[in-house]
Amino acid sequence: MKLTSSLVIAALLNLCCSAYTDDPIDFVRDVRPIFDKHCIHCHGAAKQRSGFRLDVKSEAIKGGNTFQPAIIPGKADESPMIHLVTGKNKDLVMPPKGERLTEKEIKALSAWINSGAKWPAGVDRLKLENKRNHWSFQRLSTPEVPRPAQEAWPRNGIDRFILARLEKEGLAPSATADRATWLRRVTFDLTGLPPTPDQVQAFVNDQRPDAYERVVDELLRSPRYGERWAQHWLDVVRYADTHGYEVNTERPNAWPYRDYVIDAINKDTPYDRFVKEQLVGDAMGKDAATGFLVTSSVLLPGQIGADEPSKRLARQDAIDEIVINVGQTFLGLSIGCARCHDHKFDPISQRDYYAMQGFVAGVEYEDRPLQTLEAVAARKAIAEANAAIAEIDQQLARLVPLARSGVKRPMLNARMNVERFTPVKAKRLRLTIHATNNLEPCIDELEVFDSKGKNVALVSAGTKPTASGSTTVADRHELRFVNDGVYGNSRSWMADRTTGWITLEFTEEQMIDRVVWSRDREGKFTDRLATNYVIEVSIRDDKWMVVADSSDRVIFDASNGSAQTFSTDGLSKDEKQESTKLLAQRKVLERKVKQSNVALVAFAGLFRKPDVIRLLSRGDPEQPKDEVSTAIPEVFGKTNLAKDASEQQRRLALAEWIASPENPLTARVIVNRLWQGHFGTGLVDTPSDFGWNGAKPTHPELLDWLANEFIRNGWSMKHIHRLIVLSATYRQGSRINASAQAKDADDRLLWRFPSRRLEAEAVRDSMLFVSGQLNLQMGGRGFDLFDKRGGLTGFKPIETLTKQSRRRMIYAHRVRRERDGVFGAFDCPDYGQSTARRRESTTPLQVLNLFNSSFTFDAAKTFAERIEREAGTNRTASIRHAYLLALGRDASADEIADASKVVSDYGLPVLCRALFNCNEFLYLP
Repeated sequence: MKLTSSLVIAALLNLCCSAYTDDPIDFVRDVRPIFDKHCIHCHGAAKQRSGFRLDVKSEAIKGGNTFQPAIIPGKADESPMIHLVTGKNKDLVMPPKGERLTEKEIKALSAWINSGAKWPAGVDRLKLENKRNHWSFQRLSTPEVPRPAQEAWPRNGIDRFILARLEKEGLAPSATADRATWLRRVTFDLTGLPPTPDQVQAFVNDQRPDAYERVVDELLRSPRYGERWAQHWLDVVRYADTHGYEVNTERPNAWPYRDYVIDAINKDTPYDRFVKEQLVGDAMGKDAATGFLVTSSVLLPGQIGADEPSKRLARQDAIDEIVINVGQTFLGLSIGCARCHDHKFDPISQRDYYAMQGFVAGVEYEDRPLQTLEAVAARKAIAEANAAIAEIDQQLARLVPLARSGVKRPMLNARMNVERFTPVKAKRLRLTIHATNNLEPCIDELEVFDSKGKNVALVSAGTKPTASGSTTVADRHELRFVNDGVYGNSRSWMADRTTGWITLEFTEEQMIDRVVWSRDREGKFTDRLATNYVIEVSIRDDKWMVVADSSDRVIFDASNGSAQTFSTDGLSKDEKQESTKLLAQRKVLERKVKQSNVALVAFAGLFRKPDVIRLLSRGDPEQPKDEVSTAIPEVFGKTNLAKDASEQQRRLALAEWIASPENPLTARVIVNRLWQGHFGTGLVDTPSDFGWNGAKPTHPELLDWLANEFIRNGWSMKHIHRLIVLSATYRQGSRINASAQAKDADDRLLWRFPSRRLEAEAVRDSMLFVSGQLNLQMGGRGFDLFDKRGGLTGFKPIETLTKQSRRRMIYAHRVRRERDGVFGAFDCPDYGQSTARRRESTTPLQVLNLFNSSFTFDAAKTFAERIEREAGTNRTASIRHAYLLALGRDASADEIADASKVVSDYGLPVLCRALFNCNEFLYLP
């Protein structure tokens, strides 16, 4: 009888274990020494390869990433541990290097498992801390506001917590900053721009008891506030206007999400609603808000391998990015770390991770038509304008000079080409394309008109199309679309090579006199346009007659875009007058379409039936295990969600849980981000990691007090801003105290205001602002920083400023992996990864860029012109005005003396460049 390998192993194990039946196996005496000798080096406290450890009972029994459980009490022959040490799996022999287990040691392990794998309590050398007991997973506490000894200093609850800790550490707060310093600080913090000299003077002289409050309220009402704080948010969610990866193609409709964030922050949208709108805005009248779900990089369908494994991996990566974004943005958790194995630090299992995937398993990275009232109205108006343009095109087509009439006729454009000829009888018509302006020819509609002006080519009239080889893309490029009466690239025919032909066969002979076709009647594409072609007609199968060709055409110049190129040569006086009138009407309509500034579509995700989510061994889509139900991580409780819940219901359930006051993380995470925005470092200095591997809060009671205050006040971010910037803590000066610095070098206890450098965007915007160039136009498509909007490499910075490129930097077209040529040196993120906190480096490149770039030269020149325009040509007056505009203060006598020599020797623009480079301009006071 031939035994299987498993039966052989089982038999051997039974024999091996018989030696231990008389002498009961003891874990401490017989088993643990084996673990210590062979296993603990890779599976102990210092290191846990494959997520498996053998120094703690609970972890050893549970198993690792590859096998769960690793030990099956009473069944040594079925336990993966025994399979590994006996070499049953040749690819996973343990230990992989060094001395293998002896036969006696394997007998001992097998006997121990068969006897029940008894592991006495209290013998572990290490006691694991319960991962669920972490401070951030506990409900918000309601701490009592301290009563520090120095009662005169605090202005609100924040100060009492800060001062109590300072007193405990033997420290004291710094003196209050002067009014001008505080105003510059708070104006930059809330708007990202400096105060004007008039604002400084007015505040310094304002003796009303609520002067500070008035300033803060005015700043929070400013639309500049939303632009400033949206920048912080977009850093976290890694917003960009390209798709990323190596191909890095443009994402042209991403900007409505950016505009949504700015608008929501300006309106002080309650944060719980702000969260919900970004997860399920399609159910809340905020379509663009769900752009949050798809802000990360993604491979487009044409960039993924054609094989099914590649598609499954790409889909898994796409969903993973959404889970990562949700986890780190709203919850401050690295949930994505559990994709391949249980989280190494936090109580999030691999099953929890895939259960979270279920909430977003129906989200696709695509554009979605917006359903806002503005979008619906604009879409209707544009459709009506395009229909009117198409009608005018038809009327113009009647006025095109006859083919072969001796008149050189221009191709109209990619919207429509017209060939008019002497009426001829035909049963069939053939258009043969010999060349295009580039790539394979594409036709979105081929029309043939009889002498009465009726289109006889329509499939609804029974006309049958045939063609040479076609590039077939389902529901986009198919032969059946070439005469279906629907315009646009999405309903077109495309040849499979650079030449091609189409034949239309009518149901009966027709008297025809005109052929009209378009590359893209909607005017979005100007490539693939026929430049060398022939039109023939036939009554019988074997005879074809040429009625028109491209020989008397001026080739369309795609560089002119969709500009109308209609020639009146060869027309009668009446025809010229009629065409001139039609062209004027057309120009008005085209301008209406082009100037529409309402977002019609947004890269905000498409929603479909959710994928079935399975737990994947090692995160590999090719190793699926059992199906996983949609749920929140087990550590936070249970999810009341039906298994057959719709795609939208799933996202709604996720949103309701995250935005609940009972969620222990949501409020803590956002108030910490707000705190960081004002002091440079959060109370928790790992703002997107509130787990075990993150930092502990310096003031845990203050963090919970702020979170409770936040919720009590309607989740208002502006309320928290007011509390912070009106506190005595925020009003402190930034002068360094040597003794305090010796105790708290990083100023984590806030014994002074921590001065810090402005972000790149604030530096750039401020240079434009003080030079009088800043364009405050809000919203819309981003302006270009580079000569192209996407691609592999070769991005050349645009150095010539236009009105559009003088807008605030938040409105720039963001290209992943490409930083701005000048201000990118100031630690701008590359938008590939979430940037919860920007690092602050100091490099020679920053100085070189800020002193020698064409941007700085232009700004300094314009700044100097503004100074002379407002202060006259008197040198001292000019210097004083320059200091007021750039630094918000008067120049000292020494500064005037030094600056006078610079202006005398090198001119006022050089002084302006120097002011742009000084620390006082670049740093918050």
